[in-house]
Amino acid sequence: MNKFEAFGINKQIIKLAEECEQKLTNIYKSIDNNCEYNSLKVLSSFQKYEVNENHFNSTSGYGYDDIGRDIIEKIFSDIFKTEDALVRTQMVSGSHALSTALFALLRPNDLLLSITGLPYDTLHEVIGIRENASSLKSFGIKYDQIDLVNDDFNYPKIAEYLNNNKVKMIEIQRSKGYSTRKSISIEKLEQVIKYIKNIDKNIIIMIDNCYCEFVNVKEPSEVGADIVVGSLIKNLGGGIAPNGAYIVGKKDLIKLCGERLTLPGEGKEVGPTLGINRSILQGIFLAPSVVASSLKTAIFTSLIFEKLGYLVEPKYNEERVDIVENIIFNNKEELIKYCVGIQSGSPIDSNFAPIPSKMPGYDDQIIMASGSFTQGSSIELSCDGPLRPPFIAYQQGGLTYQYGKLGVLKAIDNLLRK
Repeated sequence: MNKFEAFGINKQIIKLAEECEQKLTNIYKSIDNNCEYNSLKVLSSFQKYEVNENHFNSTSGYGYDDIGRDIIEKIFSDIFKTEDALVRTQMVSGSHALSTALFALLRPNDLLLSITGLPYDTLHEVIGIRENASSLKSFGIKYDQIDLVNDDFNYPKIAEYLNNNKVKMIEIQRSKGYSTRKSISIEKLEQVIKYIKNIDKNIIIMIDNCYCEFVNVKEPSEVGADIVVGSLIKNLGGGIAPNGAYIVGKKDLIKLCGERLTLPGEGKEVGPTLGINRSILQGIFLAPSVVASSLKTAIFTSLIFEKLGYLVEPKYNEERVDIVENIIFNNKEELIKYCVGIQSGSPIDSNFAPIPSKMPGYDDQIIMASGSFTQGSSIELSCDGPLRPPFIAYQQGGLTYQYGKLGVLKAIDNLLRK
């Protein structure tokens, strides 16, 4: 008996998995090379700022003179090659960090433009796309969007719009969110940023970088982005940070973000860490390896589902921009069944079955499988999707490749059972 069969995984699925892994050897090697480079980048930053035991200490109350918090922000700034950083547990998610940056940098009558179409669902009420009395719209901040064309930026329409409107900020969401488009590569990002800055160098370009950190060897701030935002319960938390988010970028913009998060006049100088410094430091230290594992899990998922006859995006041999893999089921029952399988293959709450339900910030019912150590952590193997056609499972994460692969195999076994 194959060792996997003892854990209830069908031997035909095991055989198919072995065939997939043999085919993916060279792709996995390329991921390992990127991981090594990003690991060196992180290690060099730790050594540059002489991280030591004292930086693990905690502050409470106002959080004055928290040397660990200051070192963390220097490390994030160094890794992203920016002037400054705001890395705080007081930001509860990537969406919260994006909201913080938007409210910090925009004023009444300013115009915000998205050039990647409709933003992620959780920003709809922040912007005012969906009515909310606390939205940007309620403060007189205007919003417009330009859709992508064939998964690339609509350059003629961007030029026309910028030449006829005074835009304060452009928002670019790299990962696809709950859409069917492709995610935005660093190369495409660099090209469009240069294009925009040639038209108006004063426009603030903000990048939603969630799910994309350490997938490649460059970050958006290295190709001209003014502000880059992400979550610590995704890539850069390494599965260790229990919550938090980051904003990195130009010093004057980060100052405004700090004052929005806390209060004017105090900004980054306050904010207790409450014992979390060690977890954030350890998380960013492990992040390159964890992201590499997540990428391998996504690529393995892509190939094995392709062999099973399902449509997937991206395909196993396409360029990777983020850790997200789309499995297109075109069938509500199969989407639910696969998510139930992911939950059953998880370390936490494996005895529970996720059910579709309404969630804050979303229009549709969402099915969400996340048997994770940290609630909502999507660097751990997780899978979710809205119950609307074409019924796509958005899978991400995998703290190790081995755990990721096993979770996927358990889920496939559940999916294929009559």
